[in-house]
Amino acid sequence: MKIVDYKKIMIATDGSDCSKVAIGKGIELARLSGGTVYAVNVISTAYLSPRSGGWELIHEQLKNQGQQAVDYIKRLGEVKGINVESVLLEGNPSDELSRYADEEKMDIVIMGTLGKTGLYRMLLGSVAGNMIRHSKVPVMVVREEGEPQD
Repeated sequence: MKIVDYKKIMIATDGSDCSKVAIGKGIELARLSGGTVYAVNVISTAYLSPRSGGWELIHEQLKNQGQQAVDYIKRLGEVKGINVESVLLEGNPSDELSRYADEEKMDIVIMGTLGKTGLYRMLLGSVAGNMIRHSKVPVMVVREEGEPQD
């Protein structure tokens, strides 16, 4: 049996409680494998336009939230003795996560999901679903503990 060796572990986070469950799994995987965690947040620019009023303020708030999300992972990594690199990207979240994972030759991407189905998922889309379908890198999706399935 082949042992899987994860040295470059990308944890995608939006700062939600759901992503915090995935963060714990990713940090533990890095601890067990001796890997480095890449904490990645994507500032979605889908609904932002420099022409819309207050764009700079909204963009700055999103950037601050993203920084807080990756800083949370960095702090957890420090407690566990794991090397964590923080990465902030901008654009379409699933496209940017997939691109970054591929370009940086990640061994695995770990992310949370709300596990929504049906109309909710159709209307809002799913970053995790898009990653599963389009990423060239293996993706581990973690559902929030105790979360009821739709």
